[in-house]
Amino acid sequence: MTTPRHIAPLIAALISLGAFATMSAPAWTQTAAPPAQPPAPSPAPAAQPPASSPPVSTMPGMPGHAAAPAAQGTNQPAPGTRMPSPPGAYVYIGWPQDGTVVRSTKVKVWFGTRGFGVAPAGTFVPNTGHHHLLIDTDLPPLDQPIPNDKHHLHFGGGQTETVIELTPGKHTLQLLMADGNHVPHEPPLYSKKITIYVRAE
Repeated sequence: MTTPRHIAPLIAALISLGAFATMSAPAWTQTAAPPAQPPAPSPAPAAQPPASSPPVSTMPGMPGHAAAPAAQGTNQPAPGTRMPSPPGAYVYIGWPQDGTVVRSTKVKVWFGTRGFGVAPAGTFVPNTGHHHLLIDTDLPPLDQPIPNDKHHLHFGGGQTETVIELTPGKHTLQLLMADGNHVPHEPPLYSKKITIYVRAE
């Protein structure tokens, strides 16, 4: 097919314009990719408090608790021997007096010593001991630990008084000192046995 002369220059011009447009597209027609952003820094880890030791209690006998201070004067007597008592020491009941009529079943008893100290059970300080109150009974064997029952009351905390409850009637009371193992001293220290009369009011 033959192209008319007056159309051929127009076609050539159009082809040239298309090629030029393809080769010379303006920069603003091209979409540039946004510049890469640096990654956001990771947040710093929260500061942790320094590790601390668990609280220490002064309560003895439990895991993690501070040990109780060592007892003083823990020189226990050798087996078969007894702690000595000093010359001239004695023990007495300060109240009630022998023959007292107590008008209550609750009776307060005061303990006294002369020339001799009081220390809790489990300690072995020379010239000390703790009280035992004998109620309606005779002295136990003096070379053995004192029994612990309703007739032999132990005051291993070093107490020097107590309140006991007695039935109405006649009763006897007597004090006996002992060492940290509840064994009487040599020679033994015990009070006079007294008799009291309880009257229920």
